[in-house]
Order: sequence, then C-alpha cells, then structure tokens
Amino acid sequence: MYLILFGPPGAGKGTQATILQLELGLPQLSTGDMLRAAIAAGTELGKRCKAIMERGDLVSDDVVVGIISDRLDQPDCAAGAVFDGFPRTIAQAQALDTMLAGRASQIDAVIELKVDDDAMVGRMESRVKESGGSARADDTPETLRRRLEVYRRNTEPLLAFYRSQGKLKTVDGMAPIPQVASEIRAIIGGSTRKDVNGLTG
Repeated sequence: MYLILFGPPGAGKGTQATILQLELGLPQLSTGDMLRAAIAAGTELGKRCKAIMERGDLVSDDVVVGIISDRLDQPDCAAGAVFDGFPRTIAQAQALDTMLAGRASQIDAVIELKVDDDAMVGRMESRVKESGGSARADDTPETLRRRLEVYRRNTEPLLAFYRSQGKLKTVDGMAPIPQVASEIRAIIGGSTRKDVNGLTG
C-alpha cells in the first residue's frame, strides 16, 4: 500500500506517518530526511545536493525523484510506503506514478490533512506568549502564515492532479490525533496493530 500525506506545516503529517508505520509497518519516506541523510553520509548525491542548497537553489525534480527511486528499491518498501513531503510538483507526481507502475503498483490513496489557517496561527501565537515572547525567526506566527500561503499555492495543483484520479481524500487535521488516525484508517481500510488512543492532539 502506497500512501501520500498532504498538509501544511504543523498539520500533523509526521505524527500520522509514524502511526501508520506502527500499525501497518509502512516506512515513512520524507525527502527532507533523505536529503539530510545523504549530505551527512557524504555520498555523491549528498555532495550534489549540498552544493545546490548552499547556492540557495531548490533541489531539482530529477535529483529528488532519484532519491525516492533508490529508496523504493530497499526491501522495507516492498509492501508499500507513506510519502511525506513528496511529491511537491506535478512532474514529481507523474514520475512517482511511472516508478510505481514499473513495480506493478500505484498510489492507493492521497490523504489531505485539512486545517484552519487562522487556528494554526492562533496556536503559534499562544506558544509564543507561553514562551515569554521568545521564538526563532523561522518559528513565528508571521513566518507560519507565509509558509501556509506557500503551501496553498504550491500544493493546490497536486491536489487537483490526484482529485482527477479519484484518489484524493480529506480528513479534519484539526481533530484530536486518535480521531485523525481513525479517519485515515477508515479510508485505507487498514487494521490496527497498536492502540493509539493514548495519543493526544
């Protein structure tokens, strides 16, 4: 089973991917994590990515697709995976479809964790107040609002792409973590191997 999780910063994609990993044994494939790992390991690909990012450029579609392709060849991905942070462009989505078709598989479901932008910013403002007003430059309500706007702009074409395939499903990302997990489980028809009711949102 191959799944894609979409959602803006703070929507809980990582948390839900971890739950799916526990319940279904599906590895979480985060391109950000893989890029950082490649750079830390000093691989040829990592060196290329480091040089690109040091110039302030975005890592190209072909490099990102190459990383995903290599990762999908690993034994733990044979039964499926949860994609987090990929694809980010239509070209990447099309490449992913081609990769999976070559493995006689396909994306089973695309799950959007829908959140309320104002509520997300409100949470951030509360955290800043609780911390006495101290926050990193990249961890402020203003920065979050910009990131949310970028997400909406960049992700909308991908949502339309998967909606046209009949694979897009939406869940309420503002709900408590166990409820979100339950809704995702209902969508994919997965069976639970671990109780996640102890988690709180």
